[in-house]
Amino acid sequence: MATKTQQTDNEQWLKKHGDKLSDSTKRAQWIDRPGGTGDHDGATLATRSREVVEDWARRRGAEPAAATRGDDGRPRVLRFDFAAGPDKGGNKLEHISWDEWWDVFADRDLAFVYQENKSDGSESNFFILDSPDREDG
Repeated sequence: MATKTQQTDNEQWLKKHGDKLSDSTKRAQWIDRPGGTGDHDGATLATRSREVVEDWARRRGAEPAAATRGDDGRPRVLRFDFAAGPDKGGNKLEHISWDEWWDVFADRDLAFVYQENKSDGSESNFFILDSPDREDG
């Protein structure tokens, strides 16, 4: 069951930024608890819940990562490394702590937009981070 705080955070964030969001984020089903799947395979889901995002990543073996860092040393482009592990290297992503990932997420006031499953029912790794401050909002 979702906590009142999680529901309130998602609802307040949507109320504050709803007119500035991408169409897919506006249409997304908002998830407040880990394991929520939406009402059909291929559904676009969204959340600001740390528990939901970390559970989604953990179930896919994904590690929090950054593609680049700014001049100030902070991560600029947040990603997940789905190829994490001793024999799966080769990408240019830098693993970062969950706390560092969440600091950037919070500072940029982002939403996590994702899929649990593809339309064929198979597991999906699709996600974007939506910002109400992006230029094309």
